[in-house]
Amino acid sequence: MSQFYKIWLVFDPRRVFVAQGVFLFLVAVMIHLVLLSTPGYNWIGMAGEDYLASQAE
Repeated sequence: MSQFYKIWLVFDPRRVFVAQGVFLFLVAVMIHLVLLSTPGYNWIGMAGEDYLASQAE
């Protein structure tokens, strides 16, 4: 357990953290796009339908 610090001698911490940030951002975008493509979780489409329904009254 005390030898784990040596991983940073192999990998540059700045590159690791940037790569991790990019990866997490892309995963978040993918999750949002998947949710927006399903009718039950498309909050943008639901808000638009509610707005149009309120304008029709």
